Amino acid sequence: MRAFSILFSILFSLLAGCTSFIPSTVLPTSSPAQPYTKMVTIPLPVIATSPNEGVTYGALTAFLLHNEKDEVSALFAPQLNQNENFGTTGTIYGAMYPSPLRSIEFNLSKSTRVNEDYEVRVRDQHLMEQKLELNAFLYSFTDGSARFFGFGSESKAVDETNFADREYGFTASAGYPILTNTILFLGDRVRKLTVDEGAVKKLQYLRDHFTVDEIPGSDGFATHAQSISVVYSTLDAPAMASSGVRARLTLEGSLAGLGSTAGFGRYEGELKGFFPVPDTRFISAGRVAFGQTRGSSIPFLERSILGGENTLRGFGKNRFIDNSYVLCNLEERIRLFRWEVFDVRADWELAPFVDIGGVMDSFGDLRVGNLEVNPGVGFRAVVRPNILGRIDVGFGKDGAAVFVGLGYPF
Repeated sequence: MRAFSILFSILFSLLAGCTSFIPSTVLPTSSPAQPYTKMVTIPLPVIATSPNEGVTYGALTAFLLHNEKDEVSALFAPQLNQNENFGTTGTIYGAMYPSPLRSIEFNLSKSTRVNEDYEVRVRDQHLMEQKLELNAFLYSFTDGSARFFGFGSESKAVDETNFADREYGFTASAGYPILTNTILFLGDRVRKLTVDEGAVKKLQYLRDHFTVDEIPGSDGFATHAQSISVVYSTLDAPAMASSGVRARLTLEGSLAGLGSTAGFGRYEGELKGFFPVPDTRFISAGRVAFGQTRGSSIPFLERSILGGENTLRGFGKNRFIDNSYVLCNLEERIRLFRWEVFDVRADWELAPFVDIGGVMDSFGDLRVGNLEVNPGVGFRAVVRPNILGRIDVGFGKDGAAVFVGLGYPF
């Protein structure tokens, strides 16, 4: 859970806010057609939790800027938090949506102990008559809460270890339509990772429990990989879809000759769909995904990984790691009511779900008894078309897991 995920509390505390109007000439995010930009200011307490990080508390002020259609087109949130593992953390998170075809997000965060996070994500679809889609993500972070339990579906909670995941790199992709509703993406990514002592002192350090020979990449690794993906989509919105299907097939290769520590190949497939009733008050959402990584001495964090807020929500991040995985997520998104405060309209949703998945060396090793089944329930607040906050509570064999975050899990 990144620090900005705590912003979910914005959507639960709109009554604390106030509305003002700022001259558009002083705001670079404003449209020239707007003489004034409406800004809702919300000071908030912060309370958040995740299985790996523990409890975080503090305060933030959220600034929500509106466009000429009275939609939230930008969000900025400076915050100051306290956590027993990371000490005091200062963060500035921002998300800008100049148009439906362009989005920019950034996060700047620094803790007094171990953690830091600097990242920028950009999506643009204005070029070549709005046919070319460009995506870029530049990052540098240290996560002192990272976990490793061992490989395979039978890894045990008693073998839980902690380490600091220090990374920097980028991912980039360019997509162009080749058939109706079908886009071909070409991608490139660079990842440089080092392993150091983590911030969770109650757990044993990874390299004190496992040897480098047992865990390839636990002494650090580099990856430079190229990918090709074919995506078929009939979704009615790229990020917050209420109807349609999306299918993706990806092939990726990492070559030692191009700077990777180890050579390996990966393929992944994903199919997800959204099926609403006529008034979209109920949306049945589902995802099926699979993947496999093959090679020699594959770094442990380049293998198939399940666990966390977007896969198996009954476990923390990195709970299960092996060379292959299968995953199924099902949830019913139920709009309970629509509430408008300070001219900000939010849809409030309840989402019972079940996550089913497992890891294995190869698909021939798949056994029904090794699949994890995580039932749970989610609570969401949606400010369309761009912002969604959620709390998901999942239940697995290690107990309950609570996640606070932004965006749908799939």
